[in-house]
Amino acid sequence: MMHILISPNAFKHSLNAEEAAFAIQEGLRRSKAGVTTECFPVADGGDGTATLIIKKCKGTLLDVAVHDALGRPINAVFGLIDNGATAVIEMADASGIRLLKPEELNPLRANSSGTGEMIRKALDQGVEKIIIGMGGSATVDGGTGILRALGVRFLAANGNELAILPKDLRDLATIDLSALDERILKCEVIVLCDVDNMLLGNQGSAAVFGPQKGASPDEVKKLDQALNKLSGVVLHHTGRDMAAIKYGGTAGGAAAGLYAFLNARLVNGIDHFLSLTDFNSSLERADLVITGEGSIDAQTLQGKGPFGVAYRAKLKGLPVVAFAGKVPLKRNVNLQAYFDVLMPIGNQPDDLTTALACTADNLTRTAETLGNMLVLMPEKRS
Repeated sequence: MMHILISPNAFKHSLNAEEAAFAIQEGLRRSKAGVTTECFPVADGGDGTATLIIKKCKGTLLDVAVHDALGRPINAVFGLIDNGATAVIEMADASGIRLLKPEELNPLRANSSGTGEMIRKALDQGVEKIIIGMGGSATVDGGTGILRALGVRFLAANGNELAILPKDLRDLATIDLSALDERILKCEVIVLCDVDNMLLGNQGSAAVFGPQKGASPDEVKKLDQALNKLSGVVLHHTGRDMAAIKYGGTAGGAAAGLYAFLNARLVNGIDHFLSLTDFNSSLERADLVITGEGSIDAQTLQGKGPFGVAYRAKLKGLPVVAFAGKVPLKRNVNLQAYFDVLMPIGNQPDDLTTALACTADNLTRTAETLGNMLVLMPEKRS
């Protein structure tokens, strides 16, 4: 009997990875294929990564009072795994774009202090390691909000602390580390990155992600200038070049900021996730792997969730099917090296809003179709 491993990423703005996996499993159950299945939803550092890690590692949850990206009090949740030795934090739970209304988006004023407060609460638990999933943030502040919550002071030339981050970073002259929480320097910090953008420039955090967080073209320029000023001052104080580190543009440059001040290790999100959750053990039992997310294209190969799944599956010689709302019209040999079949899940021409609302039904129907196709394949004769 064929055993199918179901490992989708989230379908953005529609289903989380768990919901997508269950929808696919239901379609296979409805089909004529007599298969067994295992749901192993995945995440690559984007919104929802921490939740999956905590569940897979059987962690415990702690509810804490922090502030959102605009400084309003909220409750957020983080997890403890490894018998309490490791904290798993979702940046989006405190500093996420999903916590703001569209009209509230303001990346010149939004800051990541709430995530820093979560880190401080984790340190209060005596953790030795902190894993941070940084996807889904509302901020482009270079991590200055996080760092300020941990005791770092960002000062103007007159010695006054900058009031509004990141808006006031253009006036940054010096950085005071004397009050930095010493506990964080004794803690291993790992940042799971779902993009590999650098901090500055045309492919930097402000240019690429600023507009998604509400920045106008003029504000994108101001944000890039602010991050450039921050990078220069940080290089002078720490000897670490925020602008040169791969993945530094993650979460509006927060990854680069934590690298420079906290010696954080910036890692490919999906690769670390799969290792941490022992994905290979599930692969050992699989005959076929199904993955997917909202769009599968050339960018998928830059380290997105489905690529991480397919890469490991191919190392074991397993066939891989990918479901997506959007797939390339033209043949892509690079994608074909990892995905044996790309199946678009759309049933008919629809506007985006309708298509997103129908994602679960479309995944289930497509999975049922795949299951029925498997029945048509003749068994190999020995």
